[in-house]
Amino acid sequence: MVNTIEADPPVRAGRGVAVTWWYTLASAASFVVVVLALWSVAVLSAEAAEWRKGAYLLGAAAWVAVFSPTALAYRRADRESPVRLRAAPTLVFCLGVAAAALTGTAAGSLTLGLSLAATLIAVLPWQNGVRLRVMALCTIVLVVAAVLERTRAAPDSSAALTTLLLFATLLPVTVVSALWWWDIVRELDRARAAEGRLAAAQERLLLAGDVHDLQGHHLQVIALQLELAERLLGSDPEAALEQLRAAQRSVDGARTGTRELATRFRSVPLVDELANAADLLRSAGLRVELEVDPAAAYAPAETLGPVVRETTTNILKHGGGFSARLRLARELDEWRFEAVNDLAPDAKDADGTGTGVLGMAERVERAGGTLRAGAVRRSFELDARLPVGSDS
Repeated sequence: MVNTIEADPPVRAGRGVAVTWWYTLASAASFVVVVLALWSVAVLSAEAAEWRKGAYLLGAAAWVAVFSPTALAYRRADRESPVRLRAAPTLVFCLGVAAAALTGTAAGSLTLGLSLAATLIAVLPWQNGVRLRVMALCTIVLVVAAVLERTRAAPDSSAALTTLLLFATLLPVTVVSALWWWDIVRELDRARAAEGRLAAAQERLLLAGDVHDLQGHHLQVIALQLELAERLLGSDPEAALEQLRAAQRSVDGARTGTRELATRFRSVPLVDELANAADLLRSAGLRVELEVDPAAAYAPAETLGPVVRETTTNILKHGGGFSARLRLARELDEWRFEAVNDLAPDAKDADGTGTGVLGMAERVERAGGTLRAGAVRRSFELDARLPVGSDS
């Protein structure tokens, strides 16, 4: 039995962030539906020309068709750079504004048309601080339009119209509030991922310092022993030979100490390796699916750990940047690690002959397993299999 899990301490935080996004989007979309539904009731129940009713439904449907993909794209949009006018997105945005104008005209409400247009503006990937100023201006315009529209309306429509205008005015503000909440969650998740990478870097620096101290000490001792052996070689060959033996023992000690340091560095549990890999990929904007066998603690971590790290690096360097799937499972008498990711259009070594893949294959084969990798359509698939107990 294989459980599907996501990365957080150690496995689930990434999933929590993804769920938060969908809850955020659902709450914003729900308010949009409520506003359009209230105005639909008002328009369809009013004594108005049939073309107005049809135009309202057409405009509202067209606006929703533009708003939905624009809002979905917000999740992976780059908000570090200014908003750029590109042909296709600009055309879609203009169609959305036209649909907003049609909806407002059919409903006989300038406020509704401006509200729908402002909501589209709200979901554009503005830089930090820019959205606040833009939406403050839009809100002021909406409030002025709503007050003027309410003032000019017939007295007998006071309560219903006031409610409709209030909902229309609050629509962009509500959507912006939802996106602001999502931005906070996303930044917290990035900070958590960055903290994990910083901890790994600090561990590497600590290891480098330990290796430097260990090798420096042994090399200094070996140099002294060899120098002494050279001096004794002419006068006391037996003593010189003893110094050479001592130097050999120092070499063995350095080798043993280095191996122990490497073992300590590689001792990260494989479940954590996979969780960290998923977190790192998610922080790069990929949609990641992670499946880990409940008995993964018994998998050959010494062999698969480096494979997981190299695979993650390859996905970041050569992947298309949209999705990845990592899976570790026990199948009968072998452990199987699978990684599938989309490919970038200009990806190299997609045939699985790159040095990184070949290095992983050699490592797995030394442990008695097999590794296959290569492109399948527009995806890259890696399949590593190791016999149970291959690290023991």
